[in-house]
Amino acid sequence: QVQLVESGGRLVQAGGSLRLSCAASGRTFSSYDMGWFRQTPGKEREFVAFITSNGGFTHYVDSVKGRFTISRDNAKNTVSLQMNSLKVEDTAVYYCAARTRWSRGPAAESEYGYWGQGTQVTVSS
Repeated sequence: QVQLVESGGRLVQAGGSLRLSCAASGRTFSSYDMGWFRQTPGKEREFVAFITSNGGFTHYVDSVKGRFTISRDNAKNTVSLQMNSLKVEDTAVYYCAARTRWSRGPAAESEYGYWGQGTQVTVSS
């Protein structure tokens, strides 16, 4: 079992940068593929980024490619999301998640069995 706690969300101006972190408990963190999702009120949770357990492969939603970078440090049990060139439309609650199923691909919310509580990112114009 994995417990996840996100941090780093805050108010930032458009064009600015933020680094979100997700701290995981449990000795098996390094065996989990990890993802970042985001959600705005009234909308479904949206896939943002994915990284394999060893960090060797990453995948992003088109809208953040070239601006966001996902990374992980298995020695520290953390996964991070570096967000640059932020846009107002990036405003959302951001969640990290650990993947526990392999049936629909890493962008599917249903693939992830462990979730953090979320951290609010607000980008002002």
